[in-house]
Amino acid sequence: MSSSVSVFCCLKGCLNNFKFNSTVPHLPRENPIQLDTAFMGYEVVVVKGGLRVCGSGAVLGNAPLVQSKSYFEVKIQQSGSWSIGLATRQTDLSLTQGGQDAFSWAVSNDHLVRHNKQELHKISLTSPEEEIAQIQEGDIIGVAFDHIQLKFFVNGKEIDHTVSNIKGTVYPALYVDDGAILDIILDNFSHLPPSGFEKIMLEQSLL
Repeated sequence: MSSSVSVFCCLKGCLNNFKFNSTVPHLPRENPIQLDTAFMGYEVVVVKGGLRVCGSGAVLGNAPLVQSKSYFEVKIQQSGSWSIGLATRQTDLSLTQGGQDAFSWAVSNDHLVRHNKQELHKISLTSPEEEIAQIQEGDIIGVAFDHIQLKFFVNGKEIDHTVSNIKGTVYPALYVDDGAILDIILDNFSHLPPSGFEKIMLEQSLL
C-alpha cells in the first residue's frame, strides 16, 4: 500500500506545473533519445515525454553512449535520494542507488561516487570562491564519457575525480527514491560541454 501511495505522490509531483491543453497540437520531438520505459524499475514513473523520472528505482536511457565523446545533463528537479551516472542493461533496475552492482557507476546525493558497492570518491564542492554545502534542487549534474574516463560536473564545474575501467555498452542511468525527481537534459544544455564532447547520438547517425 505504501509503495502505491508513494508512486501516486511521485506522479503528482512529476506532473506539478505540467498542464494538458487539448487545443495545442502535439509536435514531435526532434531528439528521439529519452528515458527508456522498457528498462526501468517496477516502481519508477517516467513522464514529460520521457525526460522526467520519479518513484523508486532506476531507469536507463534508450540509446547507448557509442560515440567517442558523449555528454548529457540531469537537473535535480526535487531533492530526495538520487544517483546519476552510467550503467549497462545488466544492472539491477530495482536498486534505488547507483554503483551498487558491477554494472553501474554513479554519483549520489550524498556526494559519493560508487561502483560495485565500493565508494570510489567523495566529491567536495567547497572552495574559497564559492561555498556550496550540498547539491540541491535546481542544480545541474553534467556527465561526460569518452570510453576511457567518466567525468561529473556540478553546475558546469568539473569535480576532482574521474572514473575509469568502465566496461560494456553503457547507457545514461538515473536512480530515484524518497521523493526525488530528476529531469534528463539531452540537448540545449545549461552548461557548455567539455571540449570535443557532444550530445548523445543514435548509432546509425554516426555512420
